[in-house]
Amino acid sequence: MEEEGKREERKWAITWEGFVQELRKAGYIAAPMVAVSVLQYLLQVVSVIIVGHLGALALSSAAIATSITNVTGFSLLSGMAGGLETLAGQAYGAKQYQKLGTYTYSAIISLIIMCPPICVLWIFIGKLLPLLGQDTIISQEACKYSMWLIPALFGGAVLKPLTRYLQTQSVILPMLITSSFILCFHTISCWTLVYKLQLGQKGAAIAFSLSTWLNVILLGLYVKFSSACEKTRAPLSREALYGIGEFFRLGVPSAIMICLKWWSLELLLLLSGLFKNPKLETSVLSICLTISTLHFTIPYGFGAAASTRVSNELGAGNPQLARMAVLVALFLGGTESVIVSSGLFLSRQVLGCAYSNDRQVVHYISVMTPLICLSFIMDSLQAVLSGVARGSGWQKIGAYINLGSFYLVGLPMAAVLGFGAHLRGKGLWIGILAGSFAQSVLLSIVTACTDWNKQVVKARERVLERRSSMKDEEK
Repeated sequence: MEEEGKREERKWAITWEGFVQELRKAGYIAAPMVAVSVLQYLLQVVSVIIVGHLGALALSSAAIATSITNVTGFSLLSGMAGGLETLAGQAYGAKQYQKLGTYTYSAIISLIIMCPPICVLWIFIGKLLPLLGQDTIISQEACKYSMWLIPALFGGAVLKPLTRYLQTQSVILPMLITSSFILCFHTISCWTLVYKLQLGQKGAAIAFSLSTWLNVILLGLYVKFSSACEKTRAPLSREALYGIGEFFRLGVPSAIMICLKWWSLELLLLLSGLFKNPKLETSVLSICLTISTLHFTIPYGFGAAASTRVSNELGAGNPQLARMAVLVALFLGGTESVIVSSGLFLSRQVLGCAYSNDRQVVHYISVMTPLICLSFIMDSLQAVLSGVARGSGWQKIGAYINLGSFYLVGLPMAAVLGFGAHLRGKGLWIGILAGSFAQSVLLSIVTACTDWNKQVVKARERVLERRSSMKDEEK
């Protein structure tokens, strides 16, 4: 029977029929995950848009607070939750269903532990931002906005693991439904709090916190009562506390993978303010980053699908199917990037009109568009490969790759081209594009050289050895 199972596994792994079968499985996860990513990203966009009508001070302070809280808080939690994709995904593939629930508790506890130090940083943002050259009044208003986001931070510490818990089981539809409802709720509540109750910009932050916790409640109720989660529901026990160390070993490198690139883009924006015409350069670069970030929500869905499929198959002991999942995810990401970047390139002359009426800004964006298109291709490739890293459990390698790519290649080249070669914002973007290229190449090499049979052994050891050690402790 075992030999027959292996033959069946090889059959599905190397044939066109197997490719199509995997394409269906990946598409079933990727399509709704793309929608979920976009809907969740739009929450903060809606907040900034509504606050923007209050005036320049409210807009600038809310934008800065959103950027700071993303970089120092929400991105950190999201990155650390990537460790759960390894643990929970492989446990589910190995049919260790109770461990999936236990790992989720470990992740929630770990992320909650991370929140208090982040809160302290947010409380003192009003004093820290002026040291970085920001206006004092704007800094104080940004601090107030950030403090009202603290409840959302703790909500995110629960929400991020909950979404990974469902994602690793390929239970995506509930997240899509709740995300759609939450976006509608947030839009209405944000407008009501800001204008009807006249709470101003802090009303937007309160609405975001309420929306985050409502999402936690809705998904929590689904997990509690849905038959789809019946096998993986587990009681809170000491084992969840024992798993915190293991989660941190994967979660910290996973967070570094995400944050290193995110921080490099923020540094890029700060550097743009040092040019002769900082208003123009910063505005254009901000628009380019907004376009790039919005696009990234699409390949992120493919990366989530790759992480789920790879981790599940490794846990199940199917190395060839894990390899097939990688190839299918790369096919999806590559196809998407070519289609979207082609459409963006063809609309480059009018793209800037969506963001500004200034002819200089519109022209500058049209010049930057070909570089943004190349960034789309690199982002799609690295999003998928980062998903493979999370699913396989080699986040630490990914962290080193991102460190070298963006801080030894990308940022130095950006500084040289932007200031030394006088290419200004274009030079900065070329530099970060070079970092993305280096990142994609290195991740591709690691993935191509991966021994999937060894990854299966590591996955089984990761899931089953901890189970044995827990039994020994109980005895």
